[in-house]
Amino acid sequence: MERILVVDDERALRLAISETLERSGFAVTVVDSGAAALTALADGGFALVLSDMRMPVMTGAELLRTVQERHPGLPMVMMTAYGTVEDAVQAMKAGARDFLTKPFSPPDLVHLVRNILRDPSAERAAPSDGTRPRIERRIVTKAPALQRILAVAAGVAASRAPILLEGESGTGKELVARYIHAAGPRRPQPFVAINCAALPRDLLESELFGHERGAFTGAAARKLGKFELAHGGTLLLDEVSEMEPVLQAKLLRVLQEHEVDRVGGLRPVAIDVRVIATTNRPLRGLVASGAFRRDLYYRLNVIPLTLPPLRARREDIDALIDHFCRRFATDRPLTVDAAARAYLKRQPWPGNVRELEHVIERGALLSTAGIITAADVQIDEEPLSEPAVTASLAGLTVHEVERRLIMETLRRTNNNRSRAAEMLGISVRTLRNKLAEYRTGAGDSLGAA
Repeated sequence: MERILVVDDERALRLAISETLERSGFAVTVVDSGAAALTALADGGFALVLSDMRMPVMTGAELLRTVQERHPGLPMVMMTAYGTVEDAVQAMKAGARDFLTKPFSPPDLVHLVRNILRDPSAERAAPSDGTRPRIERRIVTKAPALQRILAVAAGVAASRAPILLEGESGTGKELVARYIHAAGPRRPQPFVAINCAALPRDLLESELFGHERGAFTGAAARKLGKFELAHGGTLLLDEVSEMEPVLQAKLLRVLQEHEVDRVGGLRPVAIDVRVIATTNRPLRGLVASGAFRRDLYYRLNVIPLTLPPLRARREDIDALIDHFCRRFATDRPLTVDAAARAYLKRQPWPGNVRELEHVIERGALLSTAGIITAADVQIDEEPLSEPAVTASLAGLTVHEVERRLIMETLRRTNNNRSRAAEMLGISVRTLRNKLAEYRTGAGDSLGAA
């Protein structure tokens, strides 16, 4: 079990972070000051430090410098309140791995922590013979198709050219993007990711390009956008297909001119960023339908890579099962018995590797004596990608078919919205908006996420 140290002078936030991470399978130690953090770190064994930026006596920046001196290589994430983001940017330039802006949601926290602990840059080993470093051992595969893609990815890692990663939800597009970042010369610089489907247009514009103080109501301070935060490094545009046309035009200009215009800004800001875009919907089809700009598509599609679904790389299922067993093991080894393993290898995996990961995580929680059985990993006989809602659709409107599909998928996931959104291939925000629409129109009773 990976150990995380949380440093914050606010007791309520320490407890909330601790509970969130412990529920996700991490061992957490909390302290209220930089001095206490250094004492705890002296005993060793921590995989990550989460530290507030603004603390009395020893600030987060001072703690970062000391940790780098005493514990080189230990990743740190800085937590900062809105309005002090530029402090966090300075911390990243000083060596912090990433930062979180308060208030942040539990899923955002867990997602960031898991991504950092899986970061391929932490797995690199500097060879003594001067050859290319050994890269990212956590992309688990022996499938020729995926190995060819990884070979191409490593070969173009040093380029500045944009990369377009296409593939179904759950195939590991973000992991491959991090692999590319870690394989190239930008590895010491920030890797910044943003989900283009998770935010409304106005907020996404501010998050991407930044804004000046007073640019709009509530803009109390200058905010640097993701492009500026990723300067010198890599920016991942996740689900770029969901970006609205107005922002597509602005993104195209950034890619062409290598500069951004903050909202409310008077002059452009030069940036040096390697852009990697992902989509779970083929962009070529969206271009043909007019939903995505053709010129932006060609700009992003300089180096196209399409990740295979898990059903096309079944030879990896055994190794992935073992990999996830090691990840979710706690105080004793975790194994999958033969019947459960055979059952898992027969499944169609519409949610791909992410679905398999969730199934093993659930099995780990349900198992006894550290052995996952077939009963622990049972999946609905009818895959979520093809719910029974497909019967008798004649005469229904598209809106009603969509509604039935969403409601049936929620029912089959016990109202787990994150899981349902994943299986439907949409963002949680889109699902939430759809449910609000249905609730207003029909008064449906819906469970919590």
